[in-house]
Amino acid sequence: MSTKADRGRPATPAWRLFFPLAALHAAITVPLSLAAFYHGLPLGLLSSPAAHGRELLFGFALAVIAGYLLGPLSGVWRLGLPALWLAARGGGLLWPTALPVLLADGLFAALLAWRLVPRFRAAKKWRNRLLSPLLGLLCLLAIASLAGRLVQHGMLTPALMRHAVLWLVLLMTFMGGRVLAPAINGHLMSSRRQVGAGVQPRLEAALIVLLGVTPLLAPWSATASLAAPLTATAGLLVLWRLWRWRPWACRQRPDLLGLLLGYAWLGFGLLLAVRVLWLGQPLGGVLHAFTVGALGTLASGIMLRQAILRAKGRPEREPLLLPLALLFSLAAVLRLVAFAAGEAWLLLLWGSALAWSLAWGVVAWRLLAWSRRAPARRAD
Repeated sequence: MSTKADRGRPATPAWRLFFPLAALHAAITVPLSLAAFYHGLPLGLLSSPAAHGRELLFGFALAVIAGYLLGPLSGVWRLGLPALWLAARGGGLLWPTALPVLLADGLFAALLAWRLVPRFRAAKKWRNRLLSPLLGLLCLLAIASLAGRLVQHGMLTPALMRHAVLWLVLLMTFMGGRVLAPAINGHLMSSRRQVGAGVQPRLEAALIVLLGVTPLLAPWSATASLAAPLTATAGLLVLWRLWRWRPWACRQRPDLLGLLLGYAWLGFGLLLAVRVLWLGQPLGGVLHAFTVGALGTLASGIMLRQAILRAKGRPEREPLLLPLALLFSLAAVLRLVAFAAGEAWLLLLWGSALAWSLAWGVVAWRLLAWSRRAPARRAD
């Protein structure tokens, strides 16, 4: 929404607002969570692992989605949406059950859905229309999960968080493929005059079906074992799709190698989850393959890639993209092995948190540097 006074003035791209905020939020939240869990720091918003998961899913991830999909913001949207997001994040640390904080959090998710969901309804192919209900569902889960703040130690929040992570896996699989396929094709055409595998629509359709059914079965102990073969098939298809993109042909493109590593974490995470699901157990720590390995690597790479392209730069010349992907992978590995490491478990958790925070701090710095080079856009 923009007024007559706003027309003709430079609009602010949503990524300029939300990408640095999301990066700084991710860098700060994880070490604060560990301090709250194991060292008694009184932070209401991060008082439990489920609350920590909710904050990263519906605080951090929704901010990344807003920055990537909203486009230029003007008028009340330019100030209102970031203000609601900041009020929910900051107020929740001190007053997690305060009505104004809950309203700000819920209103941000509702307005985000209102702006994004209608945008993808008109797509001709059903695979492209997937974004409309999927984004709406994630925003709806964000609102529903606020009930967990009011029911301390309730069973709703952990199950809901596992459910939401699996829907996020579907979103990352779809969006990651839509970013990687044209980028790799462009590289192959310019460097080798070859056509790449592209989106691979049949594989994409199969993954949508498999990953669309899995969240309906996997979070619940009674049906988790039924999700195991679906998850195994999806994991293998993700890795097969990645193989057909020919990662070895991208050796001169560290930016693409970083994104490919993040996409590989989706496949590895799905395969890691198979044994747990087969035994009918909650996914628990296995989900960090998705939330640390895949989300950290893919989100940071896509955020920086968009900022660089908007600044008329070349992503392959950003020297930190591949080291950042490796740092996120280190954080994921340390987190996955921590609780099996005996007495060193807390040290490994802190190592994972510090690697994650260092990576996101660097991402925030590079985002701010590139955003200063990007031209302003005019409001509609």
